Amino acid sequence: MFAFILEKLSTWFETAERSRREAYLASSSDVVQLEQRIRSLETNGYSL
Repeated sequence: MFAFILEKLSTWFETAERSRREAYLASSSDVVQLEQRIRSLETNGYSL
């Protein structure tokens, strides 16, 4: 039961983080800024 709850919480946090990153990328004003943001996320260890 405890493992199930931990798995669900983990999935929820991963989904929330993915949504946050997508919103951050979507708010780019142009392609150059989008590429800079993608590079910044990849440099900091986030996979897209």
